[in-house]
Amino acid sequence: MRKNQSAFIVKIVLFILFIGSTIGVSAQKENKKDKEQSKDSLNKGYKDYAKLLKDATVTKGLFSVIKTDTDYYFEIPDSLFTREFLIVNKISQVPLAINEHGLNKGMNYENKLITFHKDSLSKTIWVKTSNPMVSSPKNDAITLSVKDNFAESIIEKFDIESYNPKTNAPLIKVNKVFNGKEKSFNDVLNNVGLGGSVKSDLSYIQKIKSFPENVVVKSQLTTTVNEGGPAMYVTLGVTSNIVLLPKTPMQARELDKRVGYFTEKHWYFNDKQQAMKKQEFITRWRLEPKPEDVDRYLSGKLVEPKKPIVYYIDPATPKQWRSYIIQGVKDWQVAFEKAGFKNAIIAKEPDANDKDFDIDDVRYSVITYAASPQANAMGPSVVDPRSGEIIEADIIWWHNVMTSLQSWMRIQTGPIDSKSRGNVFNDAHMGEAIRFVSSHEVGHTFGLKHNMGASHSFPVDSLRSKTFTDKMGGTAPSIMDYARYNYVAQPEDNVTAITPKIGVYDTYAIQWGYQWFKSPLEEKKQLKALVNSHANNPLYFYGEQQPYLNTIDPRSQSEDLGDNSMTASTYGLKNLQRVADNLEEWTYQEGDDYYNTGKLYMGIIGQWNMYNDHVTNNVGGIYLNNTLHKDGKQSYQPVPYQLQKDAVAYLNKNVFTIPEWLFFNPVLKHTYAIKDSPLGPFEQAPYTLSRSLQYNTLYKLLSNERLLRMVETNLYNPEHQARYTVQDLFTDLRSHIFKSTKKGASLTLVERMTQKNYVDVLLIDTQKILEKTTVKKLNTANFFTTTSFCAVALAEEKQARNINYSSMTRTSEIASYKRQELQNVLQLLLKKKRKGDANTQAHYNDLIYRIKNTLKF
Repeated sequence: MRKNQSAFIVKIVLFILFIGSTIGVSAQKENKKDKEQSKDSLNKGYKDYAKLLKDATVTKGLFSVIKTDTDYYFEIPDSLFTREFLIVNKISQVPLAINEHGLNKGMNYENKLITFHKDSLSKTIWVKTSNPMVSSPKNDAITLSVKDNFAESIIEKFDIESYNPKTNAPLIKVNKVFNGKEKSFNDVLNNVGLGGSVKSDLSYIQKIKSFPENVVVKSQLTTTVNEGGPAMYVTLGVTSNIVLLPKTPMQARELDKRVGYFTEKHWYFNDKQQAMKKQEFITRWRLEPKPEDVDRYLSGKLVEPKKPIVYYIDPATPKQWRSYIIQGVKDWQVAFEKAGFKNAIIAKEPDANDKDFDIDDVRYSVITYAASPQANAMGPSVVDPRSGEIIEADIIWWHNVMTSLQSWMRIQTGPIDSKSRGNVFNDAHMGEAIRFVSSHEVGHTFGLKHNMGASHSFPVDSLRSKTFTDKMGGTAPSIMDYARYNYVAQPEDNVTAITPKIGVYDTYAIQWGYQWFKSPLEEKKQLKALVNSHANNPLYFYGEQQPYLNTIDPRSQSEDLGDNSMTASTYGLKNLQRVADNLEEWTYQEGDDYYNTGKLYMGIIGQWNMYNDHVTNNVGGIYLNNTLHKDGKQSYQPVPYQLQKDAVAYLNKNVFTIPEWLFFNPVLKHTYAIKDSPLGPFEQAPYTLSRSLQYNTLYKLLSNERLLRMVETNLYNPEHQARYTVQDLFTDLRSHIFKSTKKGASLTLVERMTQKNYVDVLLIDTQKILEKTTVKKLNTANFFTTTSFCAVALAEEKQARNINYSSMTRTSEIASYKRQELQNVLQLLLKKKRKGDANTQAHYNDLIYRIKNTLKF
């Protein structure tokens, strides 16, 4: 019986297996049929995929790019929906009119974070954008609110044109966002300041290339510009990159304000807070040791990074300069070794056989050479806004930057370096200058901001020491300062290290920004200890960039040298006088006119004027320190009394007494000072030029904000050594400017000019103070704006310390001080109005009338 039961059970099992297999085969056939029907249904109402591809060109990559005639389609895999991309837009070509205004190839003008979202129901792909500066922990309750209060915005809509029958990936036609019809992906005209709209019938997509992590789109976009005359057609070549960002952003590093880095702002929320936390993430490359080298790295051994930073030299760069630009990049190797990495940075020429090389492709960081009259260079970067990671760098090198280098070297070092005296330098001498600029701009692409306070750490007289300058290697402990060339050293000093070099601050800043740590906690602890260990050493001082027209801290100035502006400028004037004595000899070229002579003459006057600004900023100046609780430092330290008094004495001697060697130079027999302009060279008559520049210095010196700073400072620093007062300033100025008047002597034309300038500044300011509560600055002629590198870097460097000294000037003490000073001058003039010759008396009567008319008595 058991045997029969067993046989029966076996039969039952076999039957079940048979039935199951039959059902399985049937089910597989049914599923396959369903899938085919599903794919068929996908294509209902869409373009036939096979027909679309029949005569098309297909490029595989991040997106498959399908080109049919003049139409372009993106085929987007499902895995890339909701992933974050960065659109990076650059200039590729410009016509002359745009070139002349400083817009050139290689310039990045717009970046935008986007995500793609598939909506099968509406047959649509939505494109959204957001600012990823807000974050919160995934599981915190407040994260629900963060998502709703910082949501994405829709910027574009694409109809789904077809589906890939094998992958179900949708196709979208993208012409409209790259040919100028829509501004969602590329708003070039508004971003470069032209405005208006693209003429679609004169614009087109040139080509689209797709690579594993980015898509590159090149377009020609045309507009018209009308400036009161006939319409001018302007076509811009633009390159748009769509870059896939990493799923996991780089570990962000928070800024310490005692080290100068560019930053991305960030807001952080969590449930435990009582207030939102504001953060700043520094911008830096993702330098990490290879997994197999982590232990060696942490033990202090140098290792090569997983992915080095690579810069390519634009093939358009003249061959004689390429090696110097490359060396300027390589000079930073020593700084990255301080951070634990060897061979971290590479600079090279592109492989001529690399057909995909494109300097506008974000896969390549390029030092782009721009044929342009612009005399500049700059080093911006493309940054992942989520973390501060630098994705790619774009150094723009304008051809005419060499004119600035030649002028600086000639004027600042000509007296001590015979190679710097001619109209043209030899290639080796110019090459070393190019190497310096290359290092400076590359420093910006590592994330470093200007350190305008670095040069203040060198004692002025040390810059005259061959031993000191040879040891320290340059003019400041940071190449990120605008410490140009050594204008302090005198011919007898035999100083030869006169060019800025990468210094101790730079290696320290790179170590702070790029040293790798295993955990965020360890990183924070070690970096804080690093800064604290250098906090009291002036060589590591970081001085924030300040607005040129509102410099509060005189330690952090552009193009100054040493720790005392008055001493440094006095030495500088001695060298300037040597240049002035050799104007014609150094610029002589047989058969030439005096254009180069006039240009050099104007350069000398500009350098003199720059020294005036350096000195002026000590008066009413305040040392601004980045302080922490219990570090024993003051946040606001007034410039010491004696330094302010010395500054006014310098100005009295060298500005409010016009230097004859400068403005009454024998070269005036052959040429005036010449300044180039878009309308051609302007020849500046000496009396008019000296009067205008002297007036500018007086106006800056007696600005309401400067005087208000002096009042504020003396209010909470009553000790005598801190008290250089507004009354002291007026007394020192009046005593010098009216010295001959007090003696009853006749005045020279130049003395009368200075008195008129002084009185007029007081009259104008007094009238303006009483006119309005908010004082507008007088629009004085400014013949000299500081020639500088880093146009983009400067635009990004906002003043970190915004201190208000100018509100409600009308009700401050300043109006009283200025009116009283006018009365002091008036009393003196009334006493002396019959002294001196006829010109002097006419001058006094004129000033008396002006003052009385303003004071209304």
